[in-house]
Amino acid sequence: MAMLQFFIAVDVTVVNVALPSIGADFGVDGHALTWVVVGYTITGGGLLMLGGRLGDVLGRRRILLLGTALFGTASLLAGLAPSFILLVAARLLQGVGEALALPAAMAVIVLMFPEGPRRSRALSVWAAVASCGLVLGFVVSGIVTELFGWRWIFLVSVPFILVVLAAAVFLVPGERPAESTSSDLPASLLLIAAPLLFTLGVVEAGKADSTLPWLPPVALAGAAVAGALFIRVERRSRNPLVPLRFFRGRPHVLANLATALLSAALSTSFLLFTYYLQDRLGAGPLRAGLTMLPLAVSLIVASALVPGLLGQWGARVCVLAGICSTVLAMAAIALVSHFEATGLALIPAMVFIAAGMGLGTVGLQYVAVTGATEDDAGIASGIQRAADQLGGSTGITICIGVGFAPALDGTDPFLTGSLLAIVGLAAAGLVAWRISVPVAVTGQPLG
Repeated sequence: MAMLQFFIAVDVTVVNVALPSIGADFGVDGHALTWVVVGYTITGGGLLMLGGRLGDVLGRRRILLLGTALFGTASLLAGLAPSFILLVAARLLQGVGEALALPAAMAVIVLMFPEGPRRSRALSVWAAVASCGLVLGFVVSGIVTELFGWRWIFLVSVPFILVVLAAAVFLVPGERPAESTSSDLPASLLLIAAPLLFTLGVVEAGKADSTLPWLPPVALAGAAVAGALFIRVERRSRNPLVPLRFFRGRPHVLANLATALLSAALSTSFLLFTYYLQDRLGAGPLRAGLTMLPLAVSLIVASALVPGLLGQWGARVCVLAGICSTVLAMAAIALVSHFEATGLALIPAMVFIAAGMGLGTVGLQYVAVTGATEDDAGIASGIQRAADQLGGSTGITICIGVGFAPALDGTDPFLTGSLLAIVGLAAAGLVAWRISVPVAVTGQPLG
């Protein structure tokens, strides 16, 4: 499960350093290339709750195998794509595979490890692998792109996915499907449409010389309508994608809202690191990737320390500490950009981001799945992952889309992006302050 999580996480960020090479190969500009990044996370995040629901209904082992096979096939297609359109289509298909496989994998972990120290350690490993995968995606992208070409950033994962498939067949126990097999496909489509339209609206609004001035307001209005329709469909559905009883658990709702806000800032920081190293300092793919190594090392250290801190401090304190650390990271990025410092000056920001991811992500994941039963473990994990990915893609859309918009030429994009991320983190802090969990990691209240 951790191996699957690693390569799915890698594919979230592995394209960032390789984007200039992809653009040069297919002759497309930076505006079109953003869809290679955001399209994957939006499609995956939008379908994650459906994937969690299908795992609960049809059997987690079955959906796990289906999603993993689909992800591996899409990775192969992305590496062999003869055109940019087919590359984007393969990335969207990767998102579908992720949406099916990840909730089932996390549900397997939740059900195998009871609440308490064992689940805390298991989720810490899970979060550590995800965090390292996100960061190592930059490193792997730089090395592989420089030495072998961008296509291998997708092809390298294929043999490992085959190992996951073979291992899951023998190691993951089977289960009987539930009696009800209905799913809420309209709600899933609306959940994808809303962030896609929102992204389109924000990106197009940032153009200085847009030939379609009507497109941004129409797209943003469409996003609002899709969001409203999603709520209406869920209320009327006999078998909703997100059962309304889930929202009766106040800690779960707060944890997922805080997850989305924190992920928005963390995802933004990754691109700010990349843009500063490559665009501002002119570093090549290999140098940019290697410069991100301190972040990966810091994440490993932070993830090793978090289980003990979670038991000593409680979930809420860990989450608040992670949010505060991320605020310091965004402030550090803005200062480095203002003084036009070298890439080494970003190391403190990377350390703060590692602490933010380690403390905040693990604490929020624990709260989000606390109290989950065999009947709803899949949907609980699916919602948590959806909040993470949709929050990240929305954060990139707002912080990067607005900060680097041609219409704002003349302003410091790193300062603008950092300030927008800090505003979101302030909201995350207010939400996390209200989190209280009665179940303990070490027998003591987490709230």
